[in-house]
Order: sequence, then C-alpha cells, then structure tokens
Amino acid sequence: MALRALIVDDEPLARQELQYLLESAGGVDVLATGSNGIEAVELVRIHRPDVLFLDVQMPGLDGFGVLKMLIERKVRLPQVVFATAFDQYAVRAFEVNAVDYLLKPFDRGRVLQTIEKASTRALAAAPHDHPAEPQTESQIESQTEAKLDALLRLVGEAQAPRAPRSKVVVRAQSRLLLVDQREICFASIDDGAISVVTPQIEGQSNCRTLEDLMDQLDPETFWRAHRSYVVNIQHIREVVPWFKSSYQLRMDDPKKTEIPVARTQTKRLRELFNL
Repeated sequence: MALRALIVDDEPLARQELQYLLESAGGVDVLATGSNGIEAVELVRIHRPDVLFLDVQMPGLDGFGVLKMLIERKVRLPQVVFATAFDQYAVRAFEVNAVDYLLKPFDRGRVLQTIEKASTRALAAAPHDHPAEPQTESQIESQTEAKLDALLRLVGEAQAPRAPRSKVVVRAQSRLLLVDQREICFASIDDGAISVVTPQIEGQSNCRTLEDLMDQLDPETFWRAHRSYVVNIQHIREVVPWFKSSYQLRMDDPKKTEIPVARTQTKRLRELFNL
C-alpha cells in the first residue's frame, strides 16, 4: 500500500522538487501540498496522512510550532520528515523517535532512504491479526508529548555553538595532508568519491558523504549550494546569472570552476549576498 503523504514548504520550487522525487520513486501518494504552518495543521486534520514532509523554517508558524499545535488540538501525529536547510551540526537533532529529516537541496538517494524508513514504520504500526490491547487516548497523547519534548530538547542542544575542526584530512599524491579548512575553495562528490579543492592542491576526502564532510566544517563559512557541491563562501569570486533565473558560482581556484546553485538554494544565495 502506498504511503499517504503531505508536503508543506513555503518555497514553491522546494515543494515541486520534493513532490517530483516522491512520485517518481513510487510507493508514495502525495495527497496535497501547503505553503505555511497553518495550512499544515489543517491539511493533517483533514487528510490524516501517514507521513508529513514539513519545512522547519517558515514565516509565522514554523515546523515545530505545527507539531505543538497538532498536539494541542489532539490531532493524531503522522510520521514527520523535516525538510531543512539547517547546517549539518543541527540535523542530528531530528533523528529521534519517529522523526526523520531531508537536507535541502534534496538528494534522490536520501529521499529513497526516507521513503523506505517511513514505509517500514507504517507497516509496523498497521493492525495485525492479533492486535495488542489498544492504548487509551491519554496514553497516546502522553507518549506523543514525550517524543516532542525529546525532539525540542535535542534541537536546542544541537544548535548550541560548537567549535569546528580547524583542519581536515585530504589525500593527495599518496600523502595525507592536513588542510586548514579556510583554504578549501569547494568540495564535490562524483560516483561516491569526494574531491576537495584549494588554491594549491586538489585531493580526495576520506569522508563517505558530503554530509560527513560538512560535520567537520564551519557552518558559518561552508554552504551546500548544490546536492553535489559544498562551497566556501569566502572563495566565491563571482555570482553568474544563468538561464531561467538560476545562478552559477565562479570560484577563485586556479581553474575558476563554475558551480551550479540548486533552485532550492536561490533564496539562500540572495540572503548571503543581498541580491
């Protein structure tokens, strides 16, 4: 049986991209989409979805406010998948209980993992031939509130300032070099291999994913401009307008590499440089 899903995000491009990825993956029926927290509460009340894909940062009622309001109104909480552009040091807070997360810009492989996880949980929660004694409404409400309290506590802890590592390991010419992260222009991933580029060297990271690499980097300096690229905003030489209101970044590495900006990151680009 297909997962019944809702998508709520204040960015139209993010909603469209996520809906496309979910529907093209199969096994997900997107019932409706919304653009703000108030719509999210009403859509959950009406549709009773299996899973809610919810933007964290929305004007007015944010993602956490949506969960609080659903509990206050005694609406059954679906599985919640946060869609977030939060820096990597914060996203672990979302991995608690039945809550998952997706980082913007969305990665198809990560979306597929989330669908699989949500499907497994939905199957486990489905009625069986010999169901256990049903829980009372007060028991369910108490458990839900405990989950939300744990989530909010972890979010607060994760958002506390942390000192990132000053150096990262880069493998180049059979040597393991300790590179000051301020020197990194950008990093990219291709076929599972992560390349790290500085003005002096180009090598490979030992990290398995860009998410793992981002864990080591200063979130105030490094930005996931595209699902395949992390850039040091101090090494952006030029913002190049591209077709259909998109942009590319020309870096200050020796090759003057041009890096695409994901459409879901256009808003962040404008915030960074007041475009």
